Formats: sequence, structure tokens, C-alpha cells
Amino acid sequence: MNYKLFALLLLSLSGFLFTTNANAQTVLDGQSDGGAYFRIVVPDAWNGDLVIWNHGFSLGAIGPVTDLGPLVDVQLAEGYAVAASSYQQRGWAVFKTKNDLQNLVGAFKANFGKPDKVLLTGASLGGIVTVAGVEKAHLGNVAGAFTFCGANAGSRNWDAALDLRLVYDAVCDGVPGASIPGGAQGLPADSMLTNTDMALAVNACTGILTPPQFTTPEQSARLANILAVSQIPANFLLTTMGYVTFAMADLVHDNRKLNGKVGTNNIGIDYGDVAINDAIARVSAHEGAAKRLAKNYTPNGDVDSTKHVALHTDQDGLVIVENQSEYASVAPPSKLTVAVAREVFPTHCGHNPAEVVAGWEVLRGWVAGAPQPSAAVIQGTCQQVELNPLFPGPCRFDPAFVIPDMDGRIRPR
Repeated sequence: MNYKLFALLLLSLSGFLFTTNANAQTVLDGQSDGGAYFRIVVPDAWNGDLVIWNHGFSLGAIGPVTDLGPLVDVQLAEGYAVAASSYQQRGWAVFKTKNDLQNLVGAFKANFGKPDKVLLTGASLGGIVTVAGVEKAHLGNVAGAFTFCGANAGSRNWDAALDLRLVYDAVCDGVPGASIPGGAQGLPADSMLTNTDMALAVNACTGILTPPQFTTPEQSARLANILAVSQIPANFLLTTMGYVTFAMADLVHDNRKLNGKVGTNNIGIDYGDVAINDAIARVSAHEGAAKRLAKNYTPNGDVDSTKHVALHTDQDGLVIVENQSEYASVAPPSKLTVAVAREVFPTHCGHNPAEVVAGWEVLRGWVAGAPQPSAAVIQGTCQQVELNPLFPGPCRFDPAFVIPDMDGRIRPR
């Protein structure tokens, strides 16, 4: 155990029993020139630092901010100001989140003054928003970053989306009721297909929603084929098909993103299945769209002095754990600590409160001067945190876990 860090942890835990409702605070809601909404909350006993929460993926309408992250009560009780942006784009919003974060920090400075330190936090899509914010947004003294279940590999995740969509089309071609329009572009811009329609089509092909005793051998075989090639858990198939159908369409057709062009390709990719290799559509990326997608965003590891703690679960079927090995391949090892929790059942962002609080507290200690933590320190910290009934465990971080290489899950282009 890192005893200096443990002492910092105990000091911080002493304030956790106080809810933010008992502390006076100032709330500022607004909207930036780009159209993003924001919310800023500053406790009267402000410690001078600003925490920014970056939310996950959403195709919903952009509106006022109500979510400041799962740690907002803890962070406000510790004296941090906490803020969040809605982002000005839905879906894969990284095309404009640099501007959104700059506008948010600008609004904070105009109303409350320059923060001593900025700490960026985020989950899922918010992970790559955080990484991009550290690397290119120039937000001031960004001392720390905390991500969990983050898409920290960035735009390479869209290669996996393309693969799943085209594998589905190859395996399910000709099956009555299984067709989903759009292919590599996602749904056509004028499609009226709903999520329910999509689920029914996937079920027609695979029987994924049908009780096992009523599925046909052909459906079971097609399901097994898709899962084997895509390497996603069965309980994630419908969720992930939703992303490659609706989110791909938003990415491709939005004129502020790829403007009708495809930014991914599968030319020459070997899917390890002769029938799929023969049947699958082969798609070339538009050169400009590919460059634009890679730019928004592929991490480069230019983190300066920012210290980053990243958490993940080992069986995440939507944002795979290999995102962290891909990011670690460019980030300085002295500025990045990754801890992976082992799951019994695959989830996305399935961290429990003790694990999330432990990651945050370890980052706080590191920023305050403690040595760089290890995954073992995060596990030990979590075990201390879960003694507080407000933050239940269990603590599942495995210090010996070796994150596989991304190339084993997403075939390199």
C-alpha cells in the first residue's frame, strides 16, 4: 500500500459523509455561441480547482445540462467546482468538443476567475473527449484526467463498427425480414427505420430475442458466426448493432462530420472465415473523410504534465478494454495508470461506486504529490473506500491483468 496516498485518502473520506445539499453553492447555467449548453456549480468553500465532466455517447436532442457525473457530490464536498457541457453535436461529438471545452472554461473564467488546476473526467465517449481535451484544447493547467470505460483509442473504434455492420449483412443476406438498409453508411438519411425495427431484423436473422427452444438451427448458426467474427458478447449484439446502424448514419450524414462520405474501409481485411471473406461487401474510404475521422480523434500522447488514471472492465462489449492498450501505446507510461476490473457478466461502464471513487481519489493523491499509483494501489484504495456504506463494492481490480492488443479485436487497416 502507498501510505502517503492512503493518508490522503483517509483525509478525503472524512468529508464524504456530508452531502452537497448541506453546502452553499452557486449554479450557473448557460449556452455557448456554438450552441452547447453548460452548467457550472461552485461551492462557497471552493478550493480553486475545476473538475469538468465529459458525458458519454448520445443521439438524443441537445439540451440543458443536468448531469455533472457520478462523482459530483463527492467532488463538491471536497471543494471542487464542477462543470459540464452538453456538447454542440450529438453522437460522435469529438469534431467540436475542443471548442465546447474551451467555451466552458471561458465561461467559468468570466464568472469565477481562472482556476488553479483543471481536472478532466469522462466515461465512454467522454473518455476520448477527455483525451482530446488534454492533448489539444489548451485549457490551462490540466493537472489530471480520470476516465472509465473510455473510448480512449478514438476513431479506430469505427473500424470495428464497419466490420460488424458488413459482417451482419454478409451472414444475414437473403434471410426473410433480416435486411437493414444502408450498409457502410448506416441508415439512409431519409430512413424511417426505428430501433425496434432494427431489433426485429436482427432477431429474424439470429433469434437473439427468441427463447432458445424456439430458435431454428440456422438462426443459432448465424448468431454463432457473427459473434465469433466480431468477438462481442451475445448480450451486446443488439446494442452494438444499434450503434452501427444509427450512430454510423449520424457520423456519415452529418454535414459537420463526414458530410455523406465513408471514413472507414475494409479492403483486404481477412475475417478468418472463408464464406464471409467471399460474401462481404468491400468498402473503400473517401480519402478526405478518412483523414477527418482520424483527426477527430486519434490520440497522439502529447499530454505534457497531465496525470491520467483510466479504469475499465475486462468484458465490456461496447467499448472494449483494448481501447486502453491502444491509448497506452502512445501515452507516456509515467503519466498513465490503467486498472482493469474483472467481471462475471459483460457490462458497459459496469464499475461500482467504490471502484469509481477509488480511481478519483488515487488521481487526487497523485496530483497532490503522491507517487504514481499502480493498479494494486487502486485496488487497495478501493477496499478502503468500500468500508464506507455510501460507496459499495466489490473491488475487482486485477493488478496482474494484461490488456490484449487492439489488433486482436479490431483488424488493422
